[in-house]
Amino acid sequence: MADDKKQQLEQKLWNIADTLRGKMDADDFRDYILGFIFYKYLSEKMDTYANLILKPDKLKYEDLLKHKQRRLYLKEVKEAALDKLGYFLEPDELFSELARRGNAEGKSKFILDDLTKVLTHIEQSTMGSESEEDFGNLFEDLDLTSSKLGKTETAKNELIVKVLSHLNEIDFDLQNTESDVLGDAYEYLIGKFASGAGKKAGEFYTPQQVSSVLARLVTVGKTKLKSVYDPTCGSGSLLLRVAKEVKEVGGFFGQESNPTTYNLCRMNMIMHDVHYKKFDIKNEDTLERPQHIDQRFEAIVANPPFSAEWSASPLFMSDDRYAPYGRLAPKGTADFAFVQHMIHQLADNGTMACVLPHGVLFRGGAEGHIREYLIKDKNQLDAVIGLPANIFYGTSIPTCILVLKKKREHSGNVLFIDASQHFEKVKTQNVLRPDDINKIISAYKARTAEDKYSYVAPLTEIAENDYNLNIPRYVDTFEEEEAVNLKAVSKELKKLELEMKSTDATIEKFCKELGIDAPF
Repeated sequence: MADDKKQQLEQKLWNIADTLRGKMDADDFRDYILGFIFYKYLSEKMDTYANLILKPDKLKYEDLLKHKQRRLYLKEVKEAALDKLGYFLEPDELFSELARRGNAEGKSKFILDDLTKVLTHIEQSTMGSESEEDFGNLFEDLDLTSSKLGKTETAKNELIVKVLSHLNEIDFDLQNTESDVLGDAYEYLIGKFASGAGKKAGEFYTPQQVSSVLARLVTVGKTKLKSVYDPTCGSGSLLLRVAKEVKEVGGFFGQESNPTTYNLCRMNMIMHDVHYKKFDIKNEDTLERPQHIDQRFEAIVANPPFSAEWSASPLFMSDDRYAPYGRLAPKGTADFAFVQHMIHQLADNGTMACVLPHGVLFRGGAEGHIREYLIKDKNQLDAVIGLPANIFYGTSIPTCILVLKKKREHSGNVLFIDASQHFEKVKTQNVLRPDDINKIISAYKARTAEDKYSYVAPLTEIAENDYNLNIPRYVDTFEEEEAVNLKAVSKELKKLELEMKSTDATIEKFCKELGIDAPF
């Protein structure tokens, strides 16, 4: 039943997104539609909570619109709301009220100025409170003056009123605390936008089936987590996926360099009913300016930008994250810089799992040196998992997952899994099916060799391979070709030779009749 509700809601929301599609590119209409859905969510949460507070006085929040003691009641509601919800909206600022005013008497009324003030006031309501950083500038990408919405103010207003009216008709079912239908639908929309955003999509979204693998890897044997961290958190989908694998997560921590994506991540957290006191998302470059450097996390998941550039400044040689290795990741490929950063922030009882391009397994130079130090000196590499090619939006390159731990139960070996041939092709994308995901997790837990799929490599064998982790060196996927029947081939060749002689004779006969030389 919940799945049906979720699918219906997803389709309704995507249909509303169609109202904006065609008028602007995917990134722009994503920001508008997700922003308006978020505003409606905040409004409904505010209205529900205010009604609960006012219930002893036999009042509804909408009653305060014309109540004589409006200011007194609003003061009390605001104080409670800022602590419980983290923000505050007056009754005439609620989504439903703006949608109603925009469609008053069946005609489109001008509400753009009011809407701009409301969105600004949501952010301002948190100033000086504990939630100020979590709500600051959340709506900065919703530019209601943009010409992308229309050439005239009237055209812009009509489009926005139309979107708000359609959204106002949808029941978000927030009273249902048993399921996260709206949060899942929001995640669905983010995924839909990502799939159509080409190369840029990889910057903020990890496909759900890959998120599921990472989340299950870092939660093996655990029902609760003190903390989960993603240093390149994008829209926050990976962090939220980890929460689905355990009963409780104490805190969500992340860092994202793109301001728009940072806003999207915070919205996504709140839409999934993660209390503002339980998440700490920062907007900064993780490698250059880490924001949680003194903290250690029980679970770390990440899908860093593949082979990104970074400064590789010599100053980092005195940074605790990089100094022990004696080498920095190359300026043009920061993959190992992210790995070094994450392992530094990992708690002693924690597990980290990150997606990286295959090059990290075998590239030499500084990367080869770092890889050897991780395995030989630190002995923190627990598993290497090869994924299918063309599984990420915007890139078709094959990728792998590295699983690392500071204190390994199986300290004498490294597990290799080749899952690269286990997928389903859906249109132009390769997708991991539930059975494919289960097979990876089962193999990781069992830690045994399986023909053409997994292999447990002793550290001595990895050393013999000069710490090259290229998966075919350890998992033999060679398929023996069917034996060739040489007698049959010889017979076929003789038959073809006779046919060629016959054809040549026919051609020569025709050439004589035409009075021209044969072509042989």
